[in-house]
Amino acid sequence: MSGGLAIDDAAWAGAWRPRAVADKALLGLGLMAVALVLPPWPGSVLVAVASLVVLLLGARVPAGLVARAMRAPLAFIVLSGLSVAVSLGAPQADPAYLRLGWLAVTHRGVAEAAGLTAHAVAGTLAVLVLAATTPVVDLLTALRRLRMPDACVEVASLTYRILFVLLEAQGQIREAQAGRLGYQGWRTSLRSAGMLTAAVLTRSWDRARRLEEGLAGRGYETALLTLPRTERHSPAFVAGTLLLLATVSASSWALGAR
Repeated sequence: MSGGLAIDDAAWAGAWRPRAVADKALLGLGLMAVALVLPPWPGSVLVAVASLVVLLLGARVPAGLVARAMRAPLAFIVLSGLSVAVSLGAPQADPAYLRLGWLAVTHRGVAEAAGLTAHAVAGTLAVLVLAATTPVVDLLTALRRLRMPDACVEVASLTYRILFVLLEAQGQIREAQAGRLGYQGWRTSLRSAGMLTAAVLTRSWDRARRLEEGLAGRGYETALLTLPRTERHSPAFVAGTLLLLATVSASSWALGAR
């Protein structure tokens, strides 16, 4: 199963499922805002640690799931940091760790890359706090309560639901290809991957067209409403969230002032 849907499954079965979306959004988005406002050191490090503690100990999200969910974002973040660390045509007067012709790894570039990486990792972990504790369906319901236009909510909802169709189609086609030795050697694997992509895109287009025709046949005009779920607001949870954010901010200021 893909990392994104595994996160949604964990949110459905998680310990914080009954909590109100507003409470969890305050925690996740609050940590993300603090990560963006505070300096990389020590602010982003403290936010990352706090997010991991919340995920693993508070929400009891499996550590393996957190690691899998962070794998792809970390690869992108590291590549982005490397592109910042390497300067093109840096002046000779700038202190550098390494120079190769027009390329240089300068002290300033490394510092900026480290800060960017720290901010990105902390922000990603903060977003994961909300994603791993709140199912997409609850998020869409909350957006509708916030007066988000129905068209936007419905597009997001249909996109989410069609992911399951794409995953099912991808699994069936790849299993059939593997049964016909379609992944023996890199040339055959490349050809099979191209055919798999084309087949999945074609099937998704067909399913989307059939879904649109089915909705039109049922007189769909506004929104597909669902019964609201009873949420549990917790003043203690909100107070703990505000205390955590204040503690992270104060600790960052105190350590940074040394």
